[in-house]
Amino acid sequence: MGLSHICIALVAGLGCCGTSTADPWRLETAVNAPDWLTLKGEARIRYESLDGQFRANRAGSDQLLLFRSLLLAEADTGPVSFGVELQDSRTYLADTGTPLSNGIANPLDVLQLYARADDLPGLLGDRSSSSLALGRLTVSIGSKRQIERVDFANVIKSYTGAHLITTADRGDELHLLHVVPTARFPDTRPDLDDNALSGDEEQWGRRIWAVHYRRADILPEIAPGLWGEAFLYGLEETDTNDFQTPNRSYAAPGFRLYRKPETSQWDIDLEAAQRRGTRYATNDPSDTQSLDVDAAMLFAALGYTFDTPWQPRFALEYYYASGDDDPDDLAFDQHERLFGSRRSDLNNTSIHGPLTPANLNAPGFRIEVTPSPRWDARFYYHAAYLASETDSWVIARRRDPSGQSGDFIGHVLDARARYWVIPDSLRFELGASGLVYGDFPENLPDGPEGDGTVFGYVQLTASF
Repeated sequence: MGLSHICIALVAGLGCCGTSTADPWRLETAVNAPDWLTLKGEARIRYESLDGQFRANRAGSDQLLLFRSLLLAEADTGPVSFGVELQDSRTYLADTGTPLSNGIANPLDVLQLYARADDLPGLLGDRSSSSLALGRLTVSIGSKRQIERVDFANVIKSYTGAHLITTADRGDELHLLHVVPTARFPDTRPDLDDNALSGDEEQWGRRIWAVHYRRADILPEIAPGLWGEAFLYGLEETDTNDFQTPNRSYAAPGFRLYRKPETSQWDIDLEAAQRRGTRYATNDPSDTQSLDVDAAMLFAALGYTFDTPWQPRFALEYYYASGDDDPDDLAFDQHERLFGSRRSDLNNTSIHGPLTPANLNAPGFRIEVTPSPRWDARFYYHAAYLASETDSWVIARRRDPSGQSGDFIGHVLDARARYWVIPDSLRFELGASGLVYGDFPENLPDGPEGDGTVFGYVQLTASF
């Protein structure tokens, strides 16, 4: 029996034990944990169904049952805290056509194992302090478009290294990061189907570094609540005996302006980054032809929240990620998605998720409502185009190097509704997505069958 099954059984138990009180059920309270020990976790079950398939070399409908459980223990010894978090991500009902990967299945393993020192001297002046975490970590900064701890995905990524966070009284943040990604195992189809246990490993030949500064309230008189951010992210790769890479060497400066949604107020989210460097075309050790990289991403959203029942928010959005125009030149200009998010901005992911911030040109809009503290829902639409008609539709792994098939991927619709069955303890979620094919998939030689795809899921999450 895996950790997922144990936690789901625990969820069922708490539901039977009268969890209708005002205070949510918490594990550390139930076991009477001492003040220096934090215990918390999450158990989630989701069923997904997909009608139609857009990915190359796959056809037909699909379904998947997913379990994800998390359990965190942290001991505060005073100057240093020590933490360990376990993750158990399993899947069932997959068949040979299911796009199963170690991003969906990763049976019991150590997600985090760290030591953290708080109340260190700050780097933002006298009224600031720092926190330094060392070990295996999860990382989310700012919008999470550059690096994130995923939520919807069944497997959360982790990194090993150092993360320093300095905060000031007014809310400013400075993040200094130097980590290596963790490779998730198993990574072969038979073992993934069997939910086989296999320990994750650090990819020591891949190094991620970042400097990310977030400044609160940069224009208090003109636009109260407006945040400004400036950042620089880098990736350096070298081959090792265990992991072959395209030997990417990237540096990506960027900025963000952000004003969070509030009633009777305009909000804004504008983020851009320019990636420069070099890489090889593939991770084949015999491929030693260096390509120049010049890629860019831009996200822009302008929204307004109305002071009416349900507090509806309407926003216009635009996502651009550059594509590679010529597969035969000595340049690689596609903006690859590396460690950042895609679900929050673009679409439900997992066995669907047709869009990612790579070779994408996608205007759209979003509507969000909050009928009550227990209910919220959202809907968004994108008209999805290839930024370069000669580059790949990345998730589908389909490409027409001639550009004769056009550039319109199609109409992408995405919806989600959530309800707290037990406030702060048990949440029910229902979601659906659709893709109506445009001229690119319809004109492709050996393109996908049908007129599009429909995806739906139902999910239950318990926090304890």
